Amino acid sequence: MPEMQFAVRWPDGTDASYYSPSLVVHDFLDAGSVYPVDEFVRRATEALDIASERVRAKYGFACTSAMHTQESIALAATRNPLGDVTVTALEPPREGAPA
Repeated sequence: MPEMQFAVRWPDGTDASYYSPSLVVHDFLDAGSVYPVDEFVRRATEALDIASERVRAKYGFACTSAMHTQESIALAATRNPLGDVTVTALEPPREGAPA
């Protein structure tokens, strides 16, 4: 199962990188896009829920790494409740995306 990292800059200027066990994050976030904190958390959580369920379907158990990523994002959001989150990178990039 392909996995990926996504990097963001929080409103306070903190850069963070997060893990997903699935490329599904590409369906919810775009590199270079800016999202209000609550919208970013909603989109990331939904993507990670789907990613974890894909792991469950393939291996018979949910992905604890995806759950840990969700917790890390939620914690960062409590420190940055207002403002925008910038998605600085999605790795690997979506197939067919300009290099």
